Amino acid sequence: MAKLYLVRHGQASLGADDYDQLSAKGDQQCRWLGEHFARNGLQFDCVFSGTLRRHAQSLDAIRRALPGVPLAHEVHPGLDEYDFHALFRALGDERRDLAETSKSSPREFFKALRQVLLLWVEGALDARVPETWTAFQRRVADVRETIQRSGVKHVLAVTSGGVIGALTQQALHAPAAMAIDLNLQIRNSSVTDCFFNRETFQLSSFNSISHLDDPLRHAFQTYG
Repeated sequence: MAKLYLVRHGQASLGADDYDQLSAKGDQQCRWLGEHFARNGLQFDCVFSGTLRRHAQSLDAIRRALPGVPLAHEVHPGLDEYDFHALFRALGDERRDLAETSKSSPREFFKALRQVLLLWVEGALDARVPETWTAFQRRVADVRETIQRSGVKHVLAVTSGGVIGALTQQALHAPAAMAIDLNLQIRNSSVTDCFFNRETFQLSSFNSISHLDDPLRHAFQTYG
């Protein structure tokens, strides 16, 4: 069986004009992850990432601490996050209070995001969103199948929380709403690993942040 290491990008810039940018804390999280991989002797035959800037920056930080990561990698849009800005815009006037509440604090944002994501899963936003939940699930499944057909043994994929939540939900054959619950607990720079071959895809561990377990690093355990 081959093994896939799914890494969520480091902390991005939630609340800033441009979210798709690693913070200094996010860069450090990923450098520590690279060091953790190096200490454990991990080597990767193949690397995938999404198309987003925060994916590329996270991969670069890992590479600085783990020089053996292949420089060539496959950029796959299936690993891109859903557009949460578009989901909030799709709420319309009848749910404007939910969109406004999300702006009051990070805590309220994540509470509102969960409600919006559940509406998305239920199809309640389909007429107004650029990507339906069904389409998102399909592209996540497509990238999983691409990895399963890759023929390599050790794969690193840098992606986002929504994709990891959906891949985990699919691996567990769980209800769609489970992807949302999983998504919202995935921490920055965490590792979720899976065993796979061409026929099967199985979860091994979820949302690990062993590289941030040191008490001096607890302030680097983030979600945004």
